Amino acid sequence: MRLTYLGPLAMGLEHPALSGVACDEYSPNCFAVEASSEAGVHGAVIEGDVLVVDETRGLGHDDLVVVEMDDSLLLYKTFRIGPRFRLLPANGGTGLMATARMVRGVVVHQARWPLDDAL
Repeated sequence: MRLTYLGPLAMGLEHPALSGVACDEYSPNCFAVEASSEAGVHGAVIEGDVLVVDETRGLGHDDLVVVEMDDSLLLYKTFRIGPRFRLLPANGGTGLMATARMVRGVVVHQARWPLDDAL
């Protein structure tokens, strides 16, 4: 699924989903992205969710990661195969093998708009 870059977390982003998040407690290497409408409303990540991504965290098995391909940011889930990783689309589909240059960071926090604000 496609993601929209919101900016570095240290900049004190103003987004309704981040209202309860202490942005200053995260590493200066963290940035935020928002899930696009193609995420839909079913699944672990839905449209409008804001993901905090750490650029310096190493990959692990079953991590959500942000990948840059064709000038777009995309969300994938990692699947470890020995010393290598396969990237599986977060909303299903066929995957691809990861390269270090593709991965922009690992998701360390997921924030969602409060339900009463969304209505």
